[in-house]
Amino acid sequence: METVYAKKAQPTENPHGVKASMLYNTENAQAVHITLEPGEALKKHKTPVDVFFYVLEGKGVVEIGGEKQEVGQDTLINSPAKIPHCWYNESDAVLRFLVVKVPRPTESTKLL
Repeated sequence: METVYAKKAQPTENPHGVKASMLYNTENAQAVHITLEPGEALKKHKTPVDVFFYVLEGKGVVEIGGEKQEVGQDTLINSPAKIPHCWYNESDAVLRFLVVKVPRPTESTKLL
């Protein structure tokens, strides 16, 4: 059995400059753990595959295709492929969420 502890996973460099750790990476899917400190954000970008986000802790603002919504813990958000999206942590607390990409992308994410 393989186990991965999200809070202990090593962060990887990314174009957003935030703490992001790859938790799962197979030919079928990817799962990334993102931590946004207060005031941090993910830059607007498009992914070539469908993505869903699951909020683990805190609250933040997610923008997908021009729609913005504040979301909190235990919320799942669907983000279709090739639709611009971004995240903002406008709170005073840490925001942690899981990003799951299905299927695993064969093209790079594009910053806008």
